[in-house]
Amino acid sequence: MDDDNFTNLRQQMVQEIAAHASYVSEHTGKASVDQRVLGAMGKVPRHEFVPVELKPYAYANVPLPIGYGKTISQPFIVALMTDLLDIHEDDIVLEVGTGFGYHAAILAELARKVFSVEIVEEVAAQARKRLARLGYDNIEMRVTNGYYGWAEYAPFDKLIVAAAPDLIPPPLIAQLKPGGKMVIPAGLAGTQQLMLVDKSDDGRVTTREILPVRFAELEEGEHPTLHAVLSDLPKA
Repeated sequence: MDDDNFTNLRQQMVQEIAAHASYVSEHTGKASVDQRVLGAMGKVPRHEFVPVELKPYAYANVPLPIGYGKTISQPFIVALMTDLLDIHEDDIVLEVGTGFGYHAAILAELARKVFSVEIVEEVAAQARKRLARLGYDNIEMRVTNGYYGWAEYAPFDKLIVAAAPDLIPPPLIAQLKPGGKMVIPAGLAGTQQLMLVDKSDDGRVTTREILPVRFAELEEGEHPTLHAVLSDLPKA
């Protein structure tokens, strides 16, 4: 499959994301995805972040396995989580769960700097290789347990988590800058909700449930993965 085919498939993916956003707007409160986010989704080559045998399926609106017990998330979930963060050009973003680096690349198109943590060393090595090949120089990675964030570079303007703890980890709340936002799935298996966390300028934290999701679990001492799919919601 040549680059033109991938470009066409990527644009079809963007159109499907836009349609899906309208379809679930009663849950999210948003009838559309910001054009900057759609632009990033339309630019980043998702086929460069999946195993070679899955490249023909890279732009399907489904999660795909990348090995090591991990997946690359459903494109709509990537777009929705990114959109909820309301990323500005000068923002510093922390991502928990790099995987092969696809979501980090989307974030890097929108923010000034992205810090991304991944616990599986082999997966992190794959991400570094793929991101370097595509020329992303505003992403810094670390192999560590994402439950504890990356305190050295905190606080962060925005924070995004790709696995679900029972409760939002206190270290991540502490590393969110006043006035910042975090998007994170949370809850017990089968009852998870995608959460939007806002920290006010005076440090008060509020949360809002966005929609039911199904993510891999994140526990203290466990590693985050990129498995994230819609749950209990029909697809558009």
